[in-house]
Amino acid sequence: MHIIDAVLTNDVVIGGAVLTLAGLGLGLRKLDMDLIPAAGILSATFFVASLIHVPIGHSSVHLIMNGLAGLILGWAAFPALFVGLLLQAIFFAFGGITVLGVNAINIAGPAVIVGLLFRPFVIGASSAIKAAILGGVSGALAISLTTLFVGISLALSEESLIPAVKLVFLAHIPVMIIEGLLSAAAVYLIYTVKPELFDVMRQIDDTKDEMEG
Repeated sequence: MHIIDAVLTNDVVIGGAVLTLAGLGLGLRKLDMDLIPAAGILSATFFVASLIHVPIGHSSVHLIMNGLAGLILGWAAFPALFVGLLLQAIFFAFGGITVLGVNAINIAGPAVIVGLLFRPFVIGASSAIKAAILGGVSGALAISLTTLFVGISLALSEESLIPAVKLVFLAHIPVMIIEGLLSAAAVYLIYTVKPELFDVMRQIDDTKDEMEG
């Protein structure tokens, strides 16, 4: 799902960098001290999961787990996932340095969107099953949005890449299903084993609502 260097036009690369700087600024402001341990774990989860490639036809796919990051961290998922992308680019040349901004938007952007849409409902879920279902939908949706964002990035650079975008989406349908199941399982486990994490998330959201009010 990472775009490599020299594929995108300068305008798209610059636009991605500007949007990423804005996302990082807002994400760091929203990163509560109580969620820093979770942010580190989710950043490491993304780093490891997205390095494991599974070949499908002439291409390959990998897990991202950005939906789960968005649910737990909200806007703070942006800096958490950016750190993982930066380390992958530096140590493994995975993706690229010049396209780091675009890759961050494509992966962290959907995480934030999913967090804004589903986080309040997951926090307020009355049972582990309901929370898990919402987590599963979030995980699958995040991958769908990431493929969409990647497609937009490629299409804005070169229209001839649009057929490749369709193949990317089709190749990631199994990933959507797997990520949905894994995210559902993770949310269910958190709800039953470490419910205090949801309490922390709820308190943070309540505090921010009071400050904004």
